[in-house]
Amino acid sequence: MKVHIQPYLTALYVGNLIMTSRGGLYAAIATVGALSITLTACGASSSTSSPESSQAPSVGASNATAAVSLSLITKNLTDPLFVAMAEGAQRTADANGVTLTLAAGKYDTDVSGQVAAIENAVAQGQRGILITPAGPGVNEAITAAREAGLLVISLEEPTDPTDIVDITFATDNFVAGQAIGQWAAGELDGAKAVIARLIFSDAEALTVDYYRDNGFLDGMGIEFADPKVIGDEATSGRYTTGKSGDYEIACVVATNGSEEGGQEGMKDCLAKNPDINLVYAINEPAALGATVALKAAGKAIGKDVLIVSVNGTLAGIEAVKLGIIGATSQQYPVKMGEYGVKAIYDFANSGTKPTVTAGKDFFDTGVVLCTNKPQTTVTIAEQKDSQYCLDNAWG
Repeated sequence: MKVHIQPYLTALYVGNLIMTSRGGLYAAIATVGALSITLTACGASSSTSSPESSQAPSVGASNATAAVSLSLITKNLTDPLFVAMAEGAQRTADANGVTLTLAAGKYDTDVSGQVAAIENAVAQGQRGILITPAGPGVNEAITAAREAGLLVISLEEPTDPTDIVDITFATDNFVAGQAIGQWAAGELDGAKAVIARLIFSDAEALTVDYYRDNGFLDGMGIEFADPKVIGDEATSGRYTTGKSGDYEIACVVATNGSEEGGQEGMKDCLAKNPDINLVYAINEPAALGATVALKAAGKAIGKDVLIVSVNGTLAGIEAVKLGIIGATSQQYPVKMGEYGVKAIYDFANSGTKPTVTAGKDFFDTGVVLCTNKPQTTVTIAEQKDSQYCLDNAWG
């Protein structure tokens, strides 16, 4: 494996490269500017499988010989979601002789860092970009890259508007939220829901944030006005899924999607309302952080309070197996990376562009609801037990 630090970087420290438990590359880093590492000629890394789509591009080796280079630009290089994407991308790059550059800003909403990485890909004459956008601030640079002839694909988080990129490969985050909302309503069985909502940010309008959160509300049968706005629903009323019952929104707090943020956010929520019995968490780190505060408050997880989330990591599914997280929607970032690299490779060799899933404005990489207590109220997604989800977990 060759690791090249791109010359446009300044004040950069790259720590040790270590291997994840799944065998993929994990870069421990600290940056002042954007980070970019070019990886070529790696051996294929192992990763997990996920449900296949009939529309998915084949990710195996091709007979074509055209040299292709591309960039995978994520929000960071350490989050297990992005590590999994990189594993899938690198495996497919290896199989097809593609030069892959991994890049990220110095923090999740570092727009300038991602813009620098986009501009670098254009300057190098790369054929495409895979990106998890840091926010609308990258839109202008993406448009310039497409005008320069690059195929630009958003992974996991759609741009706003969605047509800023050529296509998005992603989990349907609204469906992921709906599934856990439907499950929660079924498990409550008509009991009053006192809800804590642990979102990612209250400063940035992130598509993954508002779609998961409002999807959860929709799944429970709680009305809201705008699917792109968090918190415009009535703070109390009736949820209508299943047997239906009263609900009360105790809090909506930002966690930055971290365990620390989940713990502190849950602590604040309990101070506002100690009767919380349902916790929605944007992801499993926030959910697991919330359990620390709940246990410290004397709450019995799974009895006094239900926790639902989205991701499908090894740690998250282990928590489902133990009954800590009642249900979580599993997504498949390895496939996003695999499909993205092959789509750009095919575009570079044949001019063929990927197409969206029928009835949607993006390519849906799939979602499964992981729970050991399936509910008849869940109609939006397939329900699988923790063993199935462990076999398909990542991170």
